[in-house]
Amino acid sequence: MGISLSAITHWVKAESGSQARPGTKQESLNLSECNELDMLRKENAKLLMEKEILKKAAVFFAKESE
Repeated sequence: MGISLSAITHWVKAESGSQARPGTKQESLNLSECNELDMLRKENAKLLMEKEILKKAAVFFAKESE
């Protein structure tokens, strides 16, 4: 199949909850929850960046209209 044994082992551990993520309250996330969390973190970072760009644009256009 082209999948390494270590990748399968990692997936099995992630699904069984035996692989804890330090620094989180809920340390036993399954693989789909980890993937969703990663996706949400990336989306959040993108939205924060867009928010900063919009703030700067608002300041720029406010100064330009004076």
